[in-house]
Amino acid sequence: MNNEMKRSDAFAETIKTVVYALLLAGVIRTLLFQPFWIPSGSMKNTLLIGDFLFVNKMAYGYSKYSCPWSLCPISGRIWSEEPEVGDIVVFKHPVTNVDFIKRLVGKPGDTVQMVDGILHLNGKAVPQEKIGTFSETNNQQGPMRNTPRCANSPVAVGGECEKELLKETLPNGVEHFVLNIGQSYTDQTPIYTVPEGKYFFMGDNRDNSGDSRIPANVGGVGFVPFENLVGRADRVIFSSAGSRILAFWTWRKDRFFKALD
Repeated sequence: MNNEMKRSDAFAETIKTVVYALLLAGVIRTLLFQPFWIPSGSMKNTLLIGDFLFVNKMAYGYSKYSCPWSLCPISGRIWSEEPEVGDIVVFKHPVTNVDFIKRLVGKPGDTVQMVDGILHLNGKAVPQEKIGTFSETNNQQGPMRNTPRCANSPVAVGGECEKELLKETLPNGVEHFVLNIGQSYTDQTPIYTVPEGKYFFMGDNRDNSGDSRIPANVGGVGFVPFENLVGRADRVIFSSAGSRILAFWTWRKDRFFKALD
């Protein structure tokens, strides 16, 4: 009898431990940090396919999108902090509600335009400096098994896929790298005026990014409401070059705890 009671007590304690652990994980994911795995190459070379990071959900306050499945009973945004130009932000797509990650380049009231592939903010060209070449192997990447676009196409499978690497300096002094593949229809845009309460995002891989240059209902994201911002990405925790995140033999050791610019 005593043994049965001990087994029952041990089982109950195990259940309580699991429940407490799940509750703690839920609180951390809702209020503090959300895990995010980079699925596409739109933010190369800042973020690579297979990078794993935690999104800082405290950075901009909280909205209904802060909870899993957007279940937070919050109207608008509470304890809000305005993001800065240059921040790398995870947000909910305004139409599909899918998580996206891009760089913020335009705040409410800003004008944004691309002219010959150069970003213009509030009527002024954002300086770019040619750094060299970003090179990667032309193979299938990540779970989606996409192959990269190359400026030196055609490139055989296994060959070196190259893109022009440039350093861009935003008006507030934030420096980051962007890639140029070649001429693209998004290299020339009209002047966008960012509406109140919304933000303008672009991918660092400028010719391979569906972002605010393209309307949300035709493959881009358009203007993104402040409410849709989930959090800020500050650091890569680890990175997998393979098709599965747990394939540890494919992890990129040079990206462990890498700070993001």
